[in-house]
Amino acid sequence: MNFIFNKLLQLIPTFLGITLISFFVMHLAPGEPTGLEADFNPKMTPEVRQKLREQYGLDNPIHIQYLKWMKGLITLDLGKSFSSDKRPVWDKIKETLPITLLLNIISLLLIILISAPLGIYSAVNKDGPFDKGVTFSVFFFYAAPTFWVALILMLIFGVYLKWLPISGLHSLMGYQNMNIFEKILDWTRHLIIPISVSVIGGLAGISRYMRSSMLDVLNQDYVMTARAKGLPENKVIFKHALRNALLPLITILGLSIPGLIGGSVIFESIFAIPGIGQLMWMSVLARDYPVLMGNLVIVAILTLIGNLLADIGYALADPRIRKGYKN
Repeated sequence: MNFIFNKLLQLIPTFLGITLISFFVMHLAPGEPTGLEADFNPKMTPEVRQKLREQYGLDNPIHIQYLKWMKGLITLDLGKSFSSDKRPVWDKIKETLPITLLLNIISLLLIILISAPLGIYSAVNKDGPFDKGVTFSVFFFYAAPTFWVALILMLIFGVYLKWLPISGLHSLMGYQNMNIFEKILDWTRHLIIPISVSVIGGLAGISRYMRSSMLDVLNQDYVMTARAKGLPENKVIFKHALRNALLPLITILGLSIPGLIGGSVIFESIFAIPGIGQLMWMSVLARDYPVLMGNLVIVAILTLIGNLLADIGYALADPRIRKGYKN
């Protein structure tokens, strides 16, 4: 409990630092939300422009703006969007966050289920044909730009073969008349390519970390001793080596969460998926500060939760860490 309590205390200043830096850096970018309404309007006078700045609260010094925003955050009020609909930021996030979380949870599970066995088998068969083939394949796709992989998959499976749809979450025609099983099937067909793009980008790093960690453990004295005792190879790998080899993987998985969320901005825009990534991208283009900061808060919270879960998993796997906090 001391370990978890100390980690939770560390999250508070970290979160404040993230919001502070993000808020100030965001306002350093050239342009303002008023520019979208004023720059291309020949009838816009300086007085009207100033009233718009006052309406958005941009006439206050930046530290005052931050304190007002933080006051609203404490009361769970993220403000209202600067866009024409003036909707509450939280309403927009509630509509898009579940979609992005669904995509990323499925992607992360598939990455673990595929990359961990690949890394283990590559380590056990080091420098063999399988190891070399996997290494070449994962690094090829890792080096390939995400948008390029997305466009290739769309071209092959959506345009040439016409097996899968290439945009949206569901069909535009007839979706409302489908039963629950038909809707699930329709969603699945629409998500195959986007999730594949996300998984392909994450396989290389985790499978290589798993391979490297497994190789380090297989060279340890206790593993060699287990082999010298005549234990079966499967027992040596899965009972003696695998648990310690998972320690770096736990950390990497926690740190990979923000990468998956960040990648959502790219493939949600490409595939026209109405998730938080697309919402963030549109808010950047529109200089919609409240929506952008609301998205950054959600991403920061998910990142910190991922790091906390990684620390907890690391402590569960290695008792020495827990003992260090008890002393």
